[in-house]
Amino acid sequence: MIASPDGRADDLVATLRSAGCVFAEDEAELLRATAASAAELDRMVAERVSGVPLEHVLGWVEFCGMRVAVERGVFVPRKRTELLVAEALRRVPHPGIAVELCCGAGAVALALAAAAGEVHAVDVEPAAVACARRNLASAGPRHHAYLGDLYSGLPGALRGRVDLLVANAPYVPTDAIAFMPPEAREHEPAIALDGGADGLEVHRRIAAEAPHWLAPAGVLLIETSDRQADGTAAAAQHAGLRTEVVRDDEATVVAAFR
Repeated sequence: MIASPDGRADDLVATLRSAGCVFAEDEAELLRATAASAAELDRMVAERVSGVPLEHVLGWVEFCGMRVAVERGVFVPRKRTELLVAEALRRVPHPGIAVELCCGAGAVALALAAAAGEVHAVDVEPAAVACARRNLASAGPRHHAYLGDLYSGLPGALRGRVDLLVANAPYVPTDAIAFMPPEAREHEPAIALDGGADGLEVHRRIAAEAPHWLAPAGVLLIETSDRQADGTAAAAQHAGLRTEVVRDDEATVVAAFR
C-alpha cells in the first residue's frame, strides 16, 4: 500500500471525483492499496480518469467474498450475479458436475468450485478463457475452462451428465448497447454484452441444447432481466423444461428443470 500525506490523498480523491467517479473515496483507497509504488499509482489513476473500469485498473474484482482476477478486455462480473451464484449453490449436489456457459473471468465457476465435485467453464473469447483458467487454477485440478461457442467447447463426455448448468449470457438488446455506460461499451467485448435484437438470442440457444447436456435431475439457471424473464422462461419451456423465476432487489434468474 502506498502511504500518502493527507494532502496527496485529498488530491487523489478530488481528481477521481472530477473525472466522474461517484465513489471517489473508496476508489482512492483501493488504488492506493493496490499500487506498489508512487509511479504505479500515478499510472493507475491516469487510466481510471481516462475511463478504464476500476476493476481493469486494479486487475481484480470482489465477487461473492472472493478476489477474482479480471484482465483487460474481459467482462467484469457484476454484484447482481451473486443471485445466480446463490441459486446455484442451493441446487448443486456434492459431489456433482457444474458447467458455466459464457463464463467470462470464471467468477461463477470459481464460486461453485468448493461445492461441486468438478466445474467446467467455457467462453468464446480467448482473453476470457485465459482469465478463467487463471482463476480456476487456485481451486484445484478438477476444474477446467475451455474455449468454444457454448456447448461446442465442452468435452463430449459431459453430455447427459451435467447436474447444474449456469449462464450469465449476454442479454442486452443490440439497440440498447449504445445507452450503456462508456466503461462497458468501450472496455468490455461486445460479444459479452450483445444479446441480439430482443436480448434473448443466446438464451434461446442455451435452452435449446440444455436437455442434451443435463443429467436426469439437472437444472439450468440463466440470469436475465425482470422485463425479459418471461421470454427467457419461454425459451426453456419450448425445450421441454419446467421453469420458475427467482427475483431479488437487483437481479432475476430463470431456473429450468428436466
